[in-house]
Amino acid sequence: MEKIASKSFFVSLWRLTREYWRSEEKYRAAILLAAIIALSLGQVYMLVVLNRWYNDFYTALQEYKNEEIIRAVKDFCLIAAVYVSIAVYSYYLQQVLQMRWRTWMTSRYVENWLAARTYYLLQIFEKDTDNPDQRISDDIKLFVESTLSLTLGLIKNVVLFVSFAGILWSLSGSLDLSPYGVPVAIPGYMLWVTVLYAAAGTWLTDKTGRALGKLNFAQQRFEADFRYSMVRLRENSENVAFYKGERFEGDYFGKKFSILIANLWKIVRKQKQVVALTSTYSQVSVIVPLALSMPRYLTRAINLGGLMQITSAFGRVQDALSFFVDAYVSIAQWYSVVARLTSFQRHMNEIRLKYRQEGQGYLEGAGNSLLLKDLSVNLPDGRELISRLNVDFAPGSTWIVKGPSGSGKSSLLRSLSGLWPYTGGEIVYPAGKKMFLPQRSYLPLGSLRDALLYPGCPGAADESIKEALLLCRLEWLTAMLMKEDDWSNIFSPGEQQRIAFVRALIHAPDWLFLDEATSAMDEALEREMYELLARRLSASTVISVGHRSTLNSFHRNQLVLACGGGWRVQ
Repeated sequence: MEKIASKSFFVSLWRLTREYWRSEEKYRAAILLAAIIALSLGQVYMLVVLNRWYNDFYTALQEYKNEEIIRAVKDFCLIAAVYVSIAVYSYYLQQVLQMRWRTWMTSRYVENWLAARTYYLLQIFEKDTDNPDQRISDDIKLFVESTLSLTLGLIKNVVLFVSFAGILWSLSGSLDLSPYGVPVAIPGYMLWVTVLYAAAGTWLTDKTGRALGKLNFAQQRFEADFRYSMVRLRENSENVAFYKGERFEGDYFGKKFSILIANLWKIVRKQKQVVALTSTYSQVSVIVPLALSMPRYLTRAINLGGLMQITSAFGRVQDALSFFVDAYVSIAQWYSVVARLTSFQRHMNEIRLKYRQEGQGYLEGAGNSLLLKDLSVNLPDGRELISRLNVDFAPGSTWIVKGPSGSGKSSLLRSLSGLWPYTGGEIVYPAGKKMFLPQRSYLPLGSLRDALLYPGCPGAADESIKEALLLCRLEWLTAMLMKEDDWSNIFSPGEQQRIAFVRALIHAPDWLFLDEATSAMDEALEREMYELLARRLSASTVISVGHRSTLNSFHRNQLVLACGGGWRVQ
């Protein structure tokens, strides 16, 4: 797996890990890590003690020394009890460190994902970043678990090798050979056999399972795509039911799942080869030390206890040197997780740099009016929607933005909100609260009260909420304020749009933008909502986008857009 050994991989790994170990958590994390390493070293020490026990016990067994056998059994119970205690607390502290690291890292990724509307920019403009939710929820968990377990495993196995290599060297003695009549003595031959055996197993495992990294990377994406397609059906269940699109959705699920399964079969076949190799490797390692030590035992150079101690030491050294073989599948998965998190972080940084530093000048708190100076709005391919727009939206004025489909009405609102990066010119906002009401109102999970106050209105009293519900003809919701539910699947589109008007009444913005915000209402209800705004938010500037001619009477000014970039004010 040459990619894991590459410099770029370790650079990516260091970038992912360094921030936590330099954060405000670094001292607590360092103490936890030091305790875990100390406990791991304690486990290795107990294995060394257990190795000596093998010699004592089997020697006593061979010589039929009853008292020494009983004492050895008691010693084993004590050794086992200490070892189990160390293992339990080592596991516990690892879990504590994992949870703290995962909590910190998840918080940071969520913060970066939400910052500067990166989640929106990734969804609209960065098609290479698939399933950010999975990367934050699953990949961070796997990264923290794998990084800790593999790092601690490597440290433990290095210490294990150093501890038992000397034991195996001293116990195995010298192997005397006479190739071509020339006497040759190989001291510590069992150690050299172990090293060569582990090196051969590592090379074969890497050669056999090298493709697992890419396959696991792709599998995580296929699994997330399949899961997302079902989540999307759940979110749009009513529309699918109206169209009777169950067969289409089922075919689409089948297509996504077949891709998932096809890649999974490749992983299974490749892992089958790796498992066959590693299982053979493990089983052969049981007989190798016995076969190599048996001549010395049969010539009475060592007793039964020495034979068992050599076998135990060989197994420990072989386990230490076989760390890569045993952890090969985990390392392949770890590689794919590091790649996914690194690319996710890179894409978030790149898209913020590309889209948030380009485009129009966006000034806050200057003057009294909302000014558009030589504003141009373009499509991503460079085609111009609106050309050199100059408009002065005075405080308290009402505007309707009209024009044929494709003339850039909704894109203009996105530009005014700072969402659309393909914008040139200048937007100057006065001080004051802004609020945008889209055609489809967003209703978050949680209580109805939280949904009505979204994204938050500290200090809002229940009386004002109930009054706004009554004015918007939603008084039947007053008894459900503390109830929690998936409100977007409960309310009709018209009710969701009225909920948006409830929010506007509660927040009382100075600048209110409506994008087809009454399209799901009948004309009578639409009139009632706009008259409500005129009464309750008379000092607010209202800018609406719409097609209905009935909206004209509620706005004193019109901005008419034409396809090709033209515009006029009337």
